[in-house]
Amino acid sequence: MLTLTVLQRQNLKARAHPLKPTVMIGSAGLTASVLEEISRALKSHELIKIRVMNDDRDERQAMLEQICTQLNAGAVQHIGKILVIYLPQDDIPEKKPARRKGKPLSKKQLGSRD
Repeated sequence: MLTLTVLQRQNLKARAHPLKPTVMIGSAGLTASVLEEISRALKSHELIKIRVMNDDRDERQAMLEQICTQLNAGAVQHIGKILVIYLPQDDIPEKKPARRKGKPLSKKQLGSRD
């Protein structure tokens, strides 16, 4: 299970705020197919929200711990029926900043940008 520092969790919570749940766990609970779907979602998105259709908080917490241990992911947040999980992707190369093409701006153009 991945452990996150307080600062990492704060940053991940901020990144997860606008996200919508990508996986829903229904009345059947945490099945193998649901775990596979969560794994696929984490590989493609790195940070996901999961909605759990269960009223028992202790069961939701147990599901969160089980997901994190089986997928080696980090638990970011458990608020209500929403679980936020993070799995960093190391094999994705960082993008280089885009180079600006064309001629540079003149002093007049730079002055009007303010």
